[in-house]
Amino acid sequence: MMQMTEATFPQCRIVTDRLMNPDTVERLLNNLLKAGGIRRMVLNGPRLPATVPYGPARGTANPHSMRGRIHVGTEELELQVHVGTILLELENREVIPALKAACEESITEFTCRLQEGKFMKTTPSLVDYAKYGPNADRDILGMADPKSRSGPVIIQGIK
Repeated sequence: MMQMTEATFPQCRIVTDRLMNPDTVERLLNNLLKAGGIRRMVLNGPRLPATVPYGPARGTANPHSMRGRIHVGTEELELQVHVGTILLELENREVIPALKAACEESITEFTCRLQEGKFMKTTPSLVDYAKYGPNADRDILGMADPKSRSGPVIIQGIK
């Protein structure tokens, strides 16, 4: 039987009016990490495949200016999505004002909203079971992308 994460952790969603470029994403994520109190984070947006997935150009390189390498904390990672929404699971509600300040400092070209609610799964889904098996790490529940061949990127220092 898979373990469930505690449903007591508050969750937030950062929604922007436009999709963000890699520089904005990098600046925002680093400011969010400085604010602290984040348990888990998911970047959502349209996928940016490295190769063309279908059509007559299938298998050729897919150059896209929004798929770039960013530095977050001590990690370097390649963006696989054009980020428009960021989901956060927090340690407690006291960190929300600091997160809102980090958003206002990082995103200056357009507006964004920080919403509270329940946005991440707290129980294992069929996709989690198929991707990670019955003994999956409870910190990655609900973070499985069924189309991805790789697992989630773990950034040290979030917890």
